[in-house]
Amino acid sequence: MESDSIECISSLDGIDVNEIVHSQLFSSSKTPHNNNNNNKNNNSVRPATSVHELLECPVCTNSMYPPIHQCHNGHTICSTCKERVHNRCPTCRQELGDIRCLALEKVAESLELPCKYGSLGCPEIFPYYSKLKHEAMCNFRPYNCPYAGSECSIVGDIPYLVAHLRDDHKVDMHSGCTFNHRYVKSNPREVENATWMLTVFNCFGQYFCLHFEAFQLGVAPVYMAFLRFMGDETDARNYSYSLEVGGNGRKLIWEGTPRSIRDTHRKVRDSHDGLIIQRNMALFFSGGDRKELKLRVTGKIWKEQQNPDGGACIPNLCS
Repeated sequence: MESDSIECISSLDGIDVNEIVHSQLFSSSKTPHNNNNNNKNNNSVRPATSVHELLECPVCTNSMYPPIHQCHNGHTICSTCKERVHNRCPTCRQELGDIRCLALEKVAESLELPCKYGSLGCPEIFPYYSKLKHEAMCNFRPYNCPYAGSECSIVGDIPYLVAHLRDDHKVDMHSGCTFNHRYVKSNPREVENATWMLTVFNCFGQYFCLHFEAFQLGVAPVYMAFLRFMGDETDARNYSYSLEVGGNGRKLIWEGTPRSIRDTHRKVRDSHDGLIIQRNMALFFSGGDRKELKLRVTGKIWKEQQNPDGGACIPNLCS
């Protein structure tokens, strides 16, 4: 349920093996992209020239980790894809059974591999069995789309996601570190989790997502506003923000640190890490006969800087 008026001022499941044409002695050239991996099939037959290629699963093309399975003809496959192809070899279509390729698992123990996000800037190289743990936390790994209210599967770096939010989700984009945000709703008695909005701000050369939504907190309908930083948590800690809402001589103020978009929108919301306004108070702020919601949320973002004299953090407000 969307607001009546919003103004801002300033996998591969159930694989059919007949459709899979792979061989251990064939490889594909992969071009990494922000949101898709486009595999370009090499029409010419060329033998595998490295152990790394032998460890590439012929189905998902990812590096294989124990247990590595093989069929009676010696074709290997990762344990995840073994289930996906219904226990039938995608190369020769023989039944896979439960044969382990112990020799290839031993070879894997001696290898060091670059992080799979090397094309995105990660320079690290890890022992084969440490690679997965690093990649799960790699600072260069793509970000999930921060758009709330729908299950968007797009991933990418920050510039790509900013363009995606603007072009595909039609999100409002604003420059500056202060904002004056008005939320108007003609029937505030209807509060559902689907009531939400998103605005993206560009300041200090970074991007921030301002969320505002209505949802049920237990049995009480509430409104909530919070900020997320489009980057990693360590960088998010360099910034602070404040939100203010009020009316009729009263006001509520929230100050905090923006959460990284590594944390999902739902995680931030459910942790109550933001400005929460109960509906009765929101209607009081709106004035009038309390039959229409008219909230104005103002805020600012600043960067914490170290004072060269005292060492304490001092705010650096953007103009």
